[in-house]
Amino acid sequence: MVTGESIHTPVQAGGDASASRTVLFDFDGVLFQGDAFELFIRHRYGSPIHKVLAAMTMPWWLLCGVFSRRLAERALTHIALCGLGAQGYQAAVEAFADQLVRRPRQFYRDGLIALRRHLADGDDVIIVTGCERTLVTRLLSQLGLPKLSIVASQLRPGLFGMRVHVHNVGRRKVQNLAAKGVQSWRVAYTDSFQDLPMLKQAGEAVLVNGTPKLCKRVEKALGCAVTRVAWY
Repeated sequence: MVTGESIHTPVQAGGDASASRTVLFDFDGVLFQGDAFELFIRHRYGSPIHKVLAAMTMPWWLLCGVFSRRLAERALTHIALCGLGAQGYQAAVEAFADQLVRRPRQFYRDGLIALRRHLADGDDVIIVTGCERTLVTRLLSQLGLPKLSIVASQLRPGLFGMRVHVHNVGRRKVQNLAAKGVQSWRVAYTDSFQDLPMLKQAGEAVLVNGTPKLCKRVEKALGCAVTRVAWY
């Protein structure tokens, strides 16, 4: 277990020169403590009108929940975004990000230190996250990291407001990286079993604040040991 600010020496991947310089970071649970987009949606439900809309549409999203929790969550997300066009959404999410970044202990200091060390070493750092792109971009910019490559979830304008267009989770992360010409990487940092496809293609898989149960589960799936770090 690596704790605090200690940073391991990355394992070099096979002969791919580009892979030897590419490092992937998940965002939520790795750099950010919690789920940033979920916090934004909860913030939207602070408005009485969205509480009323949620109550009025309860039969719909409860029915979605019968089939899939993810469908119910998406329905509630769309309700929270009702009435927001592209420009309105950008203004709302950036204002929220500007407040969020000022909260104490909202980010993992050790994670940001590790990221900045990779940048100082000349590594090609890519943020690969299920968080929505505009939100994560604003948060990183406010942290002094405005030029990072980001592969993230995306929204699109709909009839009644912004809608989920791409949910960048699980295997889709690898697919979206491949679409950008990124096929392999030296190190991948995550806190989630859902990122197993991303970890499988890494020269070194790093679990951030992983429980013993999670670490054993990931190691069994990968067939090899993972690096474990405890970040605060």
